[in-house]
Amino acid sequence: MKILYVCHRLPYPPTRGGKIRPFNTIHHLARTHEVTVASLAHSAAEAVQGADLANHCSAVIVERTDALTRVARAAACLPTTSPSSMGYFHSPRLARRIRDATDRGGFDLILVHSSSMAPYVLHATRTPKIIDFCDVDSQKWLAYTRFKPFPAAWVYSLEGHKLQRAEARLAAAFDCSTCATRAEMETLADIAAPKHLDWFPNGVDADYFRPGGTAYDPDTICFVGRMDYYPNEHAMLEFCRETLPLVRAARPATQVKIIGADPCRAIRRLATIPGVTVTGTVADVRPHLAGAALSVAPLRIARGTQNKILESMAMAVPVVCSELAARGVDAVPGEHLLTADRPRDVADAILRLLGERIDRDRFAQAGRARVLSHHTWAASMHKLDGIIDRCLALARRAGSGRADGTVDVGMRE
Repeated sequence: MKILYVCHRLPYPPTRGGKIRPFNTIHHLARTHEVTVASLAHSAAEAVQGADLANHCSAVIVERTDALTRVARAAACLPTTSPSSMGYFHSPRLARRIRDATDRGGFDLILVHSSSMAPYVLHATRTPKIIDFCDVDSQKWLAYTRFKPFPAAWVYSLEGHKLQRAEARLAAAFDCSTCATRAEMETLADIAAPKHLDWFPNGVDADYFRPGGTAYDPDTICFVGRMDYYPNEHAMLEFCRETLPLVRAARPATQVKIIGADPCRAIRRLATIPGVTVTGTVADVRPHLAGAALSVAPLRIARGTQNKILESMAMAVPVVCSELAARGVDAVPGEHLLTADRPRDVADAILRLLGERIDRDRFAQAGRARVLSHHTWAASMHKLDGIIDRCLALARRAGSGRADGTVDVGMRE
């Protein structure tokens, strides 16, 4: 089968959240199908780093975009009905190349990762199409409005409502819509009426992320995640201001390592607080995880799967996270990880694991076992195969009368 896979960032190397799911999907499908990947490179460095993607699929269509152009296109959408997200990821050159490929390619299936890339393939009305929303992005922007001041809150509210309307239209236009978690799927069902709706989870490479086999520091906590991402930034600023002092009051030797690329100035300033280390980019997060007694993910803004939680669990590092973050993993709070939201409750959960070696080891082992049973890429891709088979069967039954299927979400080539 010939498959066109369209995604918003060149998904190689798979070192960040927005690349891990697309890469593993492409890698799986390319084992038995002819997969063409169409994507954007957001910098010259990303284009160079992503060149090896060609070794994992049949062909790659890639166009570079620069930050200034992306921002200008997003801003141009503000006074229109078009979501700025779609303007940000729109490239006329990539649109033309995708249209040329679909006109001559004879694709049997088109799979799109994220709503922002869907406009690139709306013209292909006679080819079965799956849109992998992964997360319902509109709800993230709407959540931002609770944490941002005016006028940023107004901008995020505008974007959230515009994108929510676009997501509803896209879900109706594609043959199948998927998400990364059951919770995201239920959210999409609340705002849209997809023709067919399902979900397949993110996995984790449990051979790569495996227990380190070395002793951990019983007084070290870690947080892993890109620090130029607002939900991560907000979580750690709040954690260091409200929760860490409670922990250190009871256990003064406690240290927290904030591990992640591109920390903003506010995050870098956290390193002036006693007990806080900000590493910035590290070559390999695994030694940092293995050396910690536990990992925290106190996110108050969280959509979809938190890969940081899966990676910690896979390495048998216990996790204390917010209830919202826990919704993104297939795990049972109190059995495979601990959840808490209020600073006092978060501190108590941390102190429980730091102070009770037996309890800490029980959660470490249970977390690793849950990843192996519920979050392997093999199991996830097996589920995706079933979704694709059902999508193609539905498309065959619907026949080929797709010529009137054009949907207006505001973007034009």
